Amino acid sequence: MPLSITVVLIIITAISSFYGINTTSFMERCMFIPYKIKRNNQWERFITSGFIHKDYIHLLFNMFTFYFFGGVVERVLAYKFGVTIGGAVYVVFYLLGIIISDIPTYLKNQDNSYYRALGASGGTAATVFASIIILPLSDICLFGILCLPGFALGIMFLIYSAVQARKDSDGINHDAHFFGAVFGIVVILIIFPQSGVNFIQEIISYRPF
Repeated sequence: MPLSITVVLIIITAISSFYGINTTSFMERCMFIPYKIKRNNQWERFITSGFIHKDYIHLLFNMFTFYFFGGVVERVLAYKFGVTIGGAVYVVFYLLGIIISDIPTYLKNQDNSYYRALGASGGTAATVFASIIILPLSDICLFGILCLPGFALGIMFLIYSAVQARKDSDGINHDAHFFGAVFGIVVILIIFPQSGVNFIQEIISYRPF
């Protein structure tokens, strides 16, 4: 059985993250540093930063989430465009999620020589929210304890990310989470306009009990 594109992306990310965690110079060169991007024209950092992680917990959380939600988006795009073209669209979608989600952070911190960020959160958030638009009533469970329909948890996540991004006090790039999510929503609605109609209809008909 051939590996899915989602699994291939996870393997690449895991390998580069393992190497980065154990090789400081590699981690530093790949990290998202707006100050160096602007002054040294190191624009590749927009992508390379999405394939390294701070530690194994950070890597595990992002890739575990990406595995479950990315598979949904990958299959839907394969159905829409065919396996080959759909796969290419999926890879571009994921990479653009990483890039575009970091643009607001770049604009905010391009003159801050101390700012650093890393991780696939933008691409992961894009796939999660694209999946939520497609399957809004599918349950998402937090730590296997609290389970809520995707649309409800998605709304809570967007509000939380927006509030925390405004505070900017915990060292987490909440802007990447928020704008990655928005990117995922917009792209899936452009590709599948009917998914927006289905989303609204399912929300209207939803009954928690």
